[in-house]
Amino acid sequence: MKNRLTTTLEKNNGLLRLLPTWVPRSFCRPGKRIKLHPDDYYYLGLERGGIDERWFASTTHADNGENTPENEGLSYIILEDGGRVTLLEAIDLFQDEIIGSRLWSEYGKWPMFSKFFDNEGPLPFHIHHRDEHANKVGMEGKPEMYFFPAQVNNHGGEFPFTFFGLNPETTKEEVRDALKDFVKGDNRITRLARAFKLVPGTGWDVPPGTLHAPGSLCTYEPQFASDIYAMYESVLYKEHAVSKDLLWSNTPADKLGDYDYLVDVIDWELNTDPYFFENRFMAPKPKGCNLNSSSSDYTENWICYKSWACSATELTIYPEQEVTITDNAAYGLILLQGYGSINEQPLETPTLLRFTQESYDEYFVPECTAKDGVRIKNYSQSEPLVMLKHFGPENPDLGVYRQ
Repeated sequence: MKNRLTTTLEKNNGLLRLLPTWVPRSFCRPGKRIKLHPDDYYYLGLERGGIDERWFASTTHADNGENTPENEGLSYIILEDGGRVTLLEAIDLFQDEIIGSRLWSEYGKWPMFSKFFDNEGPLPFHIHHRDEHANKVGMEGKPEMYFFPAQVNNHGGEFPFTFFGLNPETTKEEVRDALKDFVKGDNRITRLARAFKLVPGTGWDVPPGTLHAPGSLCTYEPQFASDIYAMYESVLYKEHAVSKDLLWSNTPADKLGDYDYLVDVIDWELNTDPYFFENRFMAPKPKGCNLNSSSSDYTENWICYKSWACSATELTIYPEQEVTITDNAAYGLILLQGYGSINEQPLETPTLLRFTQESYDEYFVPECTAKDGVRIKNYSQSEPLVMLKHFGPENPDLGVYRQ
């Protein structure tokens, strides 16, 4: 297999092309903005739920309960000979040759992934555990960030607002009482929180331990390589009920039924921060110039930059331009708009994809390739070429490090 991967890297000029990775969620309704064919949103069956997520550069298994297939959530590399292998297997084989010595020595894996989550309505008010709680069930905490690309938000869905955190005056007793009411009907826990209007082209930092109920914009979400969560809201907008099993998701067996434990999962200082907006909101900011390029050829902005766990940029190449972009870290990319080439490989935005169809809109760029510089051409005479790039922890080009 290593020889086949080596041949693929050589033929692709240092790039790995990835197969689209689709993930269902039984508690969600698809917003149908991620370019999956309308006939395929329930491709995996009604009991698995609608497909409302596409995962990028993922070596992380999706946590969809006991009937989850072993490979769900994993990205597959399309080999030069037509075969396929998971990105997880490739990184295990090549180790630091793909993700770099820094990430391999510290994590022994590619420690992040990104996704589009695309829902017609809002998600339940939920939480991703911090390490201290995630470790109790053999998992890791999940920092994440949001960005709302205009290209996948032709409509805002039913509720383009997100509840974040808790009102500063909220007490732990109020939260505990709401959790105890989970099985009685609508526990109305979001009455204790503030909602923010979601604006395309902006984003949010969501550290682990933060209560949040994502709104109905299609969301690009770079995150640490974990799929841990628990749902704290029982009835959603338009009376969509949440299973009580999800309230106790990822709770240790000896803590089941312990509402004080659920409250303890919450980072109280973070959630009740009176300056939550100022500290967690992200507007794009310039990344700076790259080799052999100028501002008239392209722009690149940091769009996710407040977390040590991962980061992301939005790169725009203007019509008929050709540029070389260098980075000091490995990354995955997803193309949002336009067509062209990357290191002489096809690069194009699909209009519609079937569930099993290959595409040319997603690649993984190993660290050595990123450092050498990636050559990108925009073939269009009128349309910009726009991509999102997702990086792992403590990206040296960003300079945000774990405390």
